[in-house]
Amino acid sequence: MKKARAVLSLVIACSAASALAQDNSWGREPIKRVLLISVDGMHAVDLKNCINGISTINNGEPYCPALAALSKTGVNYVAASTSKPSDSFPGLIAIVTGGSPALTGIYYDVAYARNLDAPAQTTGNGLAAGPCTPGAAPTGTTSEYEEGIDIDQTKVNGGAPGAALTDGGIASIDPKRLIRDPRRGCSPVYPWDFVRTNTIFSVIHQAGGYTAWSDKHPAYSAVAAGIGPAALDDFYGPEINSNVIALPGVRTPTGISCETIPDTGADLTAWTNSFQNIECYDTLKVDAVLNEIDGKNHLGTRRTRVPTILGMNFQAVSVGQKLVEKGNGVTGGYLDAAGTPTAALLAEFKFVDASFAAWIRELKATGLYDSTLIVITAKHGQSPIDPSRYVGQTINGTSPVTLLSNAGYIPFSESTNNPTGIGPTEDDVSLVWLKNSADTDASVKILEDAPSTTTGIGLGQIYYGPSLSLNYNDPTVDPRTPDIIVTPNVGVTYSGSKAKLSEHGGFAHDDTNVVMLLSNPSLQAKTVSSEVGTVQVAPTILKALDINPWELYAVREEGTPVLPDLDLK
Repeated sequence: MKKARAVLSLVIACSAASALAQDNSWGREPIKRVLLISVDGMHAVDLKNCINGISTINNGEPYCPALAALSKTGVNYVAASTSKPSDSFPGLIAIVTGGSPALTGIYYDVAYARNLDAPAQTTGNGLAAGPCTPGAAPTGTTSEYEEGIDIDQTKVNGGAPGAALTDGGIASIDPKRLIRDPRRGCSPVYPWDFVRTNTIFSVIHQAGGYTAWSDKHPAYSAVAAGIGPAALDDFYGPEINSNVIALPGVRTPTGISCETIPDTGADLTAWTNSFQNIECYDTLKVDAVLNEIDGKNHLGTRRTRVPTILGMNFQAVSVGQKLVEKGNGVTGGYLDAAGTPTAALLAEFKFVDASFAAWIRELKATGLYDSTLIVITAKHGQSPIDPSRYVGQTINGTSPVTLLSNAGYIPFSESTNNPTGIGPTEDDVSLVWLKNSADTDASVKILEDAPSTTTGIGLGQIYYGPSLSLNYNDPTVDPRTPDIIVTPNVGVTYSGSKAKLSEHGGFAHDDTNVVMLLSNPSLQAKTVSSEVGTVQVAPTILKALDINPWELYAVREEGTPVLPDLDLK
């Protein structure tokens, strides 16, 4: 009997040990908050390179030690894809809604809406004012959700009345510059109204959580979609395309003082024109996150609550990937197709990594690190990585919308023949909205007859009719869907700029394959090679916070699943 009991005790002990080995959730602290970070432009290969090092740069040493540390307790999804189109606006909305552009209605920050009318006042970027009659049929309008809707886009605070020097936010939006809805008495369509579904910020706020987000335009308060501005307990949107100014009391995590403008030789009409100045701009948001970790508002002037969800986007890597700064002769981008960064881009990766190191120190100092899930991804990538593949198409050739504008098929607000307009939606993709969808076949013939070389439109593929409606809505039914989408050859950008090395927005691998790393001390390091999407971030965040992902409309409508192989509970 004693022998039998001893054997039984040994079996129980072994079973318990086996169970503990298989379930590392024993004793772990539950996830209480999520730090969500978009490193705009960062590819999956960039993470691999910066945490492992490249023999030909940085003395062969890894140049992202903070990210390397996070990866040791993180799940790394190496085949993650952004939205298509891969622009910042649809990319961000995909991350926070779990929805595709077909559902959210977000195709670009500058797009087109057949069911809306022009703003009451011309925007800062030239979207012309126009008529709107309540209850009447809309005439259609270009839609703009970027710096042009600011009260004063030359100011970091967007011109918000009484705002502090850098305190851009919802109050910076000028309602007179918003497009209008004739079905609703020609009321202005605010960014959060333009998104056709709800976001994690709305869901988390409604569940009693505290929410905070920082981004590059006041217009990106669109993340409040669902319940509107109440969804954002703390929103910070310093204008990135404002005039560069000195930032008192600001020092980057890598030690650059922003008390005076670091790079006065650059074009100072936007922070994106300089490798150094962009780091000062991003540091405003880095500091906002640090303040929020400490339970303060983004400026650190008032005690609030530690957010349930908080985060920001980085612009430094995106600028480092594509800028040619003529003022000092410095060129960013990559040295080869393997993703070896130039010295300028390397500095941007180090800046981003130092920012993560600062947040990790603060989370640990406040005792919040173990209960925080850190989600690192990107709204978009950047194409091409291989510097030899870049083609500024309109230097020698033309663009799809230019050809169709000349044929008379494009609405005037989108037309390249509009001398004061905001212009068409073309980067390394061309989104085409026609005056009349009945002209689609004739328009496609013009595009297909054009040379596909650099003297033509660099045509790669055309989506229209059945090939377009397979993943998007029928443009004759959905007022937001483009009639035609043109994806050019890899490396082709519909730009005449000689100050760029790459662009984003398109469907190419370098546009869409982005970093996705989820880290928490309770996780075991794992690499997941199966294809996933940035849309899966939203339901995953809710699940981590023990909120039903089905609270997101996009999850119910499109069946967006949580990310696989993530043991959080």
